[in-house]
Amino acid sequence: MGARTAAAVLIGRAVRVAARLRGGGSAIPGATALKVDPGFLARTISAIPDGVVAVSGSNGKSTTTNMLAAIVRAHGLKVFTNPSGGNLPQGIASALLADVSVSGRLDADIAVLEVDEGYGPRLAGLLKPRTVLLLNIQIDQLNRYHEPDRVATMLATVAASATDGLILNREDNFLVDIDERIPAREGRRVSWFGGAPALVEAAGHGVATADRFDSPSTSKERPASVEVVALDGVHATLALGDTQVVVRLPARGMHYALDAAAAAATAKSVLGDRFQPELVALALDALETVYGRGEMLEIDGEQVEIIMMKNPASLQLNLDALDATPEQVFLAVDEGTPDPSWIYDIDFSRLDHVDGITGSKAWQFAVRFGYLGMPVGEVDLDVRRAVKRFLALPPPSTGHKVMILNYELMMSIRKVLGFKELEGGGA
Repeated sequence: MGARTAAAVLIGRAVRVAARLRGGGSAIPGATALKVDPGFLARTISAIPDGVVAVSGSNGKSTTTNMLAAIVRAHGLKVFTNPSGGNLPQGIASALLADVSVSGRLDADIAVLEVDEGYGPRLAGLLKPRTVLLLNIQIDQLNRYHEPDRVATMLATVAASATDGLILNREDNFLVDIDERIPAREGRRVSWFGGAPALVEAAGHGVATADRFDSPSTSKERPASVEVVALDGVHATLALGDTQVVVRLPARGMHYALDAAAAAATAKSVLGDRFQPELVALALDALETVYGRGEMLEIDGEQVEIIMMKNPASLQLNLDALDATPEQVFLAVDEGTPDPSWIYDIDFSRLDHVDGITGSKAWQFAVRFGYLGMPVGEVDLDVRRAVKRFLALPPPSTGHKVMILNYELMMSIRKVLGFKELEGGGA
């Protein structure tokens, strides 16, 4: 077993170096390591003293995992986490290769791991999390998940795997009472996060959670361990019991504020008496944005905001959170969004034009904007040429350029722009 683990680590690292030189393929090193040693991931993770915190849901996983890891680190613990996007077994294994010793030992007190909802049941069996945080269930990847009820069933399995703590979104009618729909477990503590009712109601399209039609018990009061009580741009006020802290968010919007509340509530559950509310603000104020999630890039001396759209909810919430109508805006969508027909349900009123659209699904968006009577500058299926043309526009008179990209083109366009960090990577 020791020789197999050593071989898995060494071969995986060699593949990782090659992948980094190519600027892509972050999951390939982990997949290679797991072929050499199928037990590499489960065995390494099981040896972490304070166990695993699993973070899952339709949207916000990467941002919340990043926030939670930062808060726990601020309390003095050594944290292993999987960078944005590496939320399948091979992605987590790739992240391990950056830090694990050749013998398979990991110098970490706790693991905070983003978990893909589709792989959640399998990963829960591998990782055996002590704590599970479930963020939301939203309309997402209908080609893959079909209905939100199916996602709810998968996340219920993940929830049931938690031994110590289960943290749920009070504002999500699929999740608020999931603790009542899974087998009880002695010693498991259940807590909730949420937003003040006035803030949730004031959000342009609510918090975009999917509708549940089987009479959920959402009217039952669930006390929030952490609640968003004020929101001002990229700053949110969180109430943690009798204490309130103001935190900086990675970008505008109630959805980011709820991510911060989720991270704080989970840290509170995990750390118990060691939890210090003031360290939440300290950690989040210094946190770097997860790329593609409201990220601001400097390109040739000009600020360009990158907004990732993964599904209807993420696009709608990010549109709702725009400070003002962008003077210059660009869209890029490819086969990573196989059926974009849901764009006919999106409220695009925060946009008054689009300067350019690219990607294999560009014409579907152009047709939608045509029905809306919204001007479109150019449709060009050549991604590099379209990006170059948009960036060549004179700087806007107010604000900054905005690029709205689906996940796959967000990754490839960042590389075109010279930002070649790998997901699932590390030092």
